Amino acid sequence: MRIKFDEQLALLNHELIAMGALCEEAIATTSRAVLDNDRALSERVRTLEYEIDQKEREIETICLKLLLQQQPVASDLRLISAALKMITDMERIGDQALDISDTAGFMGPVAPEDAGALGDLARTVIGMVTDSVDAFVRQDQAAARAVVKRDDEADALFDKIKKSIIERLENSKGEGEYSLDLLMIAKYLERIGDHATNIAEWVEFAETGQYKGGEVI
Repeated sequence: MRIKFDEQLALLNHELIAMGALCEEAIATTSRAVLDNDRALSERVRTLEYEIDQKEREIETICLKLLLQQQPVASDLRLISAALKMITDMERIGDQALDISDTAGFMGPVAPEDAGALGDLARTVIGMVTDSVDAFVRQDQAAARAVVKRDDEADALFDKIKKSIIERLENSKGEGEYSLDLLMIAKYLERIGDHATNIAEWVEFAETGQYKGGEVI
């Protein structure tokens, strides 16, 4: 019985990695659509968002089978519960990648002075998503804590973009629509970093029963 259970856990990890890879591609593709002003990439982002939704349902089915058909111990229950929470964050990452793509469709080309910080923010959150999923699969708490710390880096990059937008609006008229779209895209990227942080924090829960330093569950 335990051998079958371990096989299902291995399948769960495999599918989590696959879902994480879809999220990474979605963020990278939507970032290219923005920075390269390539609206043709928007359909690829939409397809990826659909695939992420499908993967969420597949993983939910695996988790339910593990709960209903096997006999999980407490540590297994924490792992499965954490996985269910984790895929909710990944599904939202897919949604926000699509939101970025849709917003970019109205914005036009990104100004050169904005592209650098926006690209840095995109690369940071892509790395956070990759590392948080990997930390969860390997149950690596040190790697998970490193992701949580990088959220400060993502926040700082978002603040840099926001301050730049405020300065531009103070010194120039007629760029309000572009500036608002840019701010929304940066905020979506910052929120993706928050979701990656959530995933990393579920690593501690799966391993110890603690979530964000709270009581053991």
